[in-house]
Amino acid sequence: MRELTAGPRILLKRLRALMAEALEPQERLDHIVREIAQNMVAEVCSFYVLRSDEILELYATEGLNPQAVHLAQLRLGQGLVGTIAATARPLNLTDAQSHPAFTYLPETGEEVYNSFLGVPVLRAGRTMGVLVVQNRTKRAYREDELEALETTAMVLAEMVASGNLTRLARPGVELTNGRSVSFNGHAYNEGVGLGHVVLHEPRIVVTNLFNEDIEHEISRLDEAMGFLRLSIDDMLSRRDVAMEGEHRDVLEAYRMFAHDRGWMRRLEEAIRNGLTAEAAVEKVQSDTRARMMHLSDPYMRERLSDFDDLANRLMRQLMGYDPKTAAEMMAKDSIIVARSMGAAELLDYPRERVRGLVLEDGATTSHVVIVARAMGIPVVGQAKGVVALAENNDAIIIDGEDGRVHLRPQTDVEAAYAEKVRFRAKRQALYRELRDKPAVTKDGKSIALLMNGGLIVDLPQLKESGADGVGLFRTELQFMVASTFPRSGQQEKLYRAVLEAAGDKPVTFRTLDIGGDKVLPYFRSNAHEENPAMGWRAIRLALDRPGLMRTQLRALLKAAGGRELRIMLPMVTEVAEVRATREIIEREVNYLTRFDHQPPSSLKIGAMIEVPSLLWQLDELMNEVDFASVGSNDLFQFIMAVDRGNAQIADRFDQLSPAFLRVLLQIADAGKRHNKPVTLCGEMAGKPLTAMMLVGLGFRSISMSAAAIGPVKNMLLSLDAGALNKMLAELVHRPDANGSIRENLVRFANEQQIPL
Repeated sequence: MRELTAGPRILLKRLRALMAEALEPQERLDHIVREIAQNMVAEVCSFYVLRSDEILELYATEGLNPQAVHLAQLRLGQGLVGTIAATARPLNLTDAQSHPAFTYLPETGEEVYNSFLGVPVLRAGRTMGVLVVQNRTKRAYREDELEALETTAMVLAEMVASGNLTRLARPGVELTNGRSVSFNGHAYNEGVGLGHVVLHEPRIVVTNLFNEDIEHEISRLDEAMGFLRLSIDDMLSRRDVAMEGEHRDVLEAYRMFAHDRGWMRRLEEAIRNGLTAEAAVEKVQSDTRARMMHLSDPYMRERLSDFDDLANRLMRQLMGYDPKTAAEMMAKDSIIVARSMGAAELLDYPRERVRGLVLEDGATTSHVVIVARAMGIPVVGQAKGVVALAENNDAIIIDGEDGRVHLRPQTDVEAAYAEKVRFRAKRQALYRELRDKPAVTKDGKSIALLMNGGLIVDLPQLKESGADGVGLFRTELQFMVASTFPRSGQQEKLYRAVLEAAGDKPVTFRTLDIGGDKVLPYFRSNAHEENPAMGWRAIRLALDRPGLMRTQLRALLKAAGGRELRIMLPMVTEVAEVRATREIIEREVNYLTRFDHQPPSSLKIGAMIEVPSLLWQLDELMNEVDFASVGSNDLFQFIMAVDRGNAQIADRFDQLSPAFLRVLLQIADAGKRHNKPVTLCGEMAGKPLTAMMLVGLGFRSISMSAAAIGPVKNMLLSLDAGALNKMLAELVHRPDANGSIRENLVRFANEQQIPL
């Protein structure tokens, strides 16, 4: 990149004036190509726009046959123009007709022109069109002329992206920025959402392209780059980031990019060529992406992703982007689109405006999905490529039932989904009618349908869903969304609010399950763990930090004064951990009694069965606890040696496999032997088919998201639990049952006319 000479500088000034004038779109395009031709002493300047059908259509020309405008067309990859669009790379030719890709369009009259310079019109790395200049004489265009044409292409890219050229398109023809795109992802939470895109980490739209003061813009760039480098240094120095490991290499790569002199030099040169600091970042980012996006090397593509993220951070810094202000400006039908995000980040958005969540990554048991499910938000994950193609305010439909995402949907698709929403509304009305009806099977088996929760926003759903109580209250969510450690008084206030909302319905509070992948930003740990899911977390961490546990237990005991209190311990590995916790609880009860605090009217202590070692201690465990809960998410993960956060294998094994069902049957039988209630808390409980299976295995209490209670209850009212139990008793122990259990359950449901 070189500094522009006087001619191209004058061109950019003229373009800036043209953009400020009140002109019709076609008139503005005609002026632009005329200015370019005159300034670059070119006999031809043409602008082609890429349509959604991958056709490049001539939208404006100076020098070619004006009758060819909106008639001359090339396929993507056809001719020199099509080649530029397909490769996203410029072509600078002294003898265009000798190039193997040259294609003659008789309607244009361009056969007499030899010299050819064409550049892609790019936005966020996406090709929107092609800009070309031509001359009869054979000449090589200078590098500063190439720079000027590329900068002009940025102006045209914004015109295309803004929709200003849409009305120039013929009926039935869409431009590439309006192209309808569908994605096949994974359904992580049921529901259908129609709305408009809100990019979680949005690309900033640069509207101020040309600078008035070069030195001022370079100073702005230096300041923003300084902040960016400091933020990366801060990430590397934080004590909660382990000093060794692959993640460290990623952060070091970020720092290398941020301190890259070549990147800084290209940014400064773009500013000296007339762009603002933010426009310079966008141009260099778009050029780099265009060069790298066709690479097949996965390592290089990963580095491109790192560079993109860094450039976006720098642009947001330059433009003073404030996420909180953006959230307040959200539309009432917003659908959040993100590569990935944390649970706390989702809660930053106003719940009443969020209609859905689309993730490129994530798994059904990741925490942001669990929180979204608790909030009743449809979720589709593994929708690869959606972030790159989506723009803020694009129309979008998310189908959380079949895992489909429709970006800028066509009218017929939108109408079909509107009908689907109306159908779902009727079904929800049916569930509301069932709200106060007891969950009793056809053969008289009473099933407790409990809801999972963890935040204040969950409490109204206890009544709305008709849940029999709260089977799992995840106390760690309060800690995960807080910026500092919640004080005892804050914890007590939350727990009391939950108990008051529940009234006479039971609430089971799970003690802090932090550590592993549930990292608190204010909780420091110097230990580096290769496998944090099996490391220092949950009850292990709490027993090692008794002050942390005592603070929470004291808040729970005070909040439950005069009421029943149910406390559940997560990730118990040995029965001794339950005994040790009982001793701490007894000391806290004695402490509060001495200071005249009213104790709970009833205190019950339970354990989560999610570590396989407990399967060989079930009798001892049942003698030690008042109740037990199966954490099916973690138990399945550990039984099958499957990392539930790894999208490649998260769905590799079926939860309805005989091996896992035998484990569940073993736990249910142990509860019956000792007359101890056993609840299953996990994603299995929230699907009618798997919930039906649990009832068939003997579970009489299951806990799920509030939105799942209606569909599960509707299923139960038509179920003959005894008949299902007989079928499963034989099927689960058959050596050839693998892969057939799900099919047999579906067949049973169809034969018995059980709604799934």
